[in-house]
Amino acid sequence: METILSLCGIRKQFDGVEVLKGIDLDVRKGEFLTFLGPSGCGKTTTLRIIAGLEAPDTGRVLLNGADVTDLPPNKRNVNTIFQNYALFPHMNVAANIAYPLKLQHRKKPDIQACVADLLDLVQLSGFGGRRPDELSGGQRQRVAIARALAAGGDVLLLDEPLGALDLQLRRQMQRELKALQKRLGRTFLYITHDQEEAINMSDRIAVLHEGRLEQLGTPQEIYDRPKTRFVAGFIGQANLFSAEEAGAFEDGVVRLALDGGVGEALAHDGAHELHACEQVSFCVRSEHIKISETPVPGFSIAATVRDYSYLGGMLRIVLALSDGREILCANRPDGSVLSAGGRVWVFWDPKNAVFLDRPDGAPEIPRKGARA
Repeated sequence: METILSLCGIRKQFDGVEVLKGIDLDVRKGEFLTFLGPSGCGKTTTLRIIAGLEAPDTGRVLLNGADVTDLPPNKRNVNTIFQNYALFPHMNVAANIAYPLKLQHRKKPDIQACVADLLDLVQLSGFGGRRPDELSGGQRQRVAIARALAAGGDVLLLDEPLGALDLQLRRQMQRELKALQKRLGRTFLYITHDQEEAINMSDRIAVLHEGRLEQLGTPQEIYDRPKTRFVAGFIGQANLFSAEEAGAFEDGVVRLALDGGVGEALAHDGAHELHACEQVSFCVRSEHIKISETPVPGFSIAATVRDYSYLGGMLRIVLALSDGREILCANRPDGSVLSAGGRVWVFWDPKNAVFLDRPDGAPEIPRKGARA
């Protein structure tokens, strides 16, 4: 797929603190890519550098193959929507949308036709005469999008535009914004700290942490195949384990010696040389943790039920391992009777254990199909 934007070795400091530590990223034309991470991870600074509102200390920004690193914002073919929408309060909706068209010296009939088309596109036909303070939060957000679309540009930058909306409206606008992006085929770069929002809307997600790009991939790849401990812990609910590889056996399964017992995971298909007693990290999502009243072959991880609660159709169980560490199990109720303080045995399908933080830059261990 064609690359529309490239970040090449972007670094940035503020007051001697490095907030971006070498960001390399290619954005594909027509995709919805989200920068996801906690506050202070560098996602807004990255967006401002793309927009030309900040200059990187080192590195380059390429747009359609051209170096735009030193160009001012008005010379870049990008537009930005901020969380406060930045609408002109003294102008009505139609005038707000028409403003960038007037700067382009478009003729009045063309401007009127374009404004009408954009109002229809964002489902605000008939609202052109209203002022921003007469609109709801979701309606103001639509006006900001329409104005940015009127300004044109190859890339639309959205800096947490849904953050001020209530939960129900935010979810509605997520669906509308994603549908609009697909309809237009434009490239959207979106910023959020909300993992659910990123997973629901994005074609790909760039997870940032402490100024570094931790992982870039589809929502499914980020969730099912996290590459680092941070990504595993930040996205969804993952149980993190440290272990020693205690030996491999049939079907590519490796036995892992944990502090609380022994477990299994699918190992390698030649991408990583197994070494006995090698220290490894891996994660198992809470929905993949299972419990049994008796030990399961290949596993000997004892746990105590610390707490449990019903969440809709799910049963959330907090388990304490023998070393006192807690892990979380989230599954549909199967009719088993639980009691706080009860003893159980923990296991999982070996294919659902994902190795993390490979040493010395070695690749993640690929997983084969589950063992029969």
